[in-house]
Amino acid sequence: MKIENTKAQMRKGVLEYCILLVLDGKPLYASDIIDELKNSKLIVVEGTLYPLLTRLKNAGLLGYRWEESTQGPPRKYYELTGTGKTFVEELGNSWEELVNAVGTIKSSKS
Repeated sequence: MKIENTKAQMRKGVLEYCILLVLDGKPLYASDIIDELKNSKLIVVEGTLYPLLTRLKNAGLLGYRWEESTQGPPRKYYELTGTGKTFVEELGNSWEELVNAVGTIKSSKS
């Protein structure tokens, strides 16, 4: 088993949560979402991001609006819906529980 495969699977597992976190509090254009994820060392390409955004939109967690751009065609800005805000809060609680459980297991092995 290669470590890179396992690391990629771990990143995939938290990517949707990270996208929701990035959008928590402000609407963003897809390239801005990618930039924020890259700044956090999560490398994501458009081919990965757009299907996830569509899935989150179809689940009722995201909405979008079109905004005119001075640099080309209109841009689609994504934002959390009310349901999305509740969902990201609940995921945050689950994330903390998971981090604590892993931390407990790691510290018991030290």
